[in-house]
Amino acid sequence: DLHTPDRDTAMAFYTPLFGWRAVDMEQGAGTMLQLPGYGDHLAATVDPGIHERQASAPPGFADVIGGLLITAPGEPTRWHVTFTVADRDDSAATAERLGATIVTSCDDLWTKNALVRDPQGAEFTVSQFTPPDGDW
Repeated sequence: DLHTPDRDTAMAFYTPLFGWRAVDMEQGAGTMLQLPGYGDHLAATVDPGIHERQASAPPGFADVIGGLLITAPGEPTRWHVTFTVADRDDSAATAERLGATIVTSCDDLWTKNALVRDPQGAEFTVSQFTPPDGDW
């Protein structure tokens, strides 16, 4: 996810560079960064069931490559990496067993997430897709 104070400047850079588009989710749930056609690429290569698994997700969800979050004044601009995992709890337990710290863990409408800090201090998120209809 891109954390930035200036959405317009960020998109003026990333849209021509990568073809990404920013799509606001309903009810202020955030901004998705999409690469049109990415879900079809995944379906044709490494994830043939992606469209069926995400049938109840917002339109274009399979094309999402990340999110865009507006930072607070003084907060640094940065990228935060999220890895999709089959089981958040299992992945978090494995990370802990290997020396990581679980900073936070939360469930939301579409995902179960854990913020992980590795033994050297780098942070990343593990995220399990859990649609509200349970059909995944």
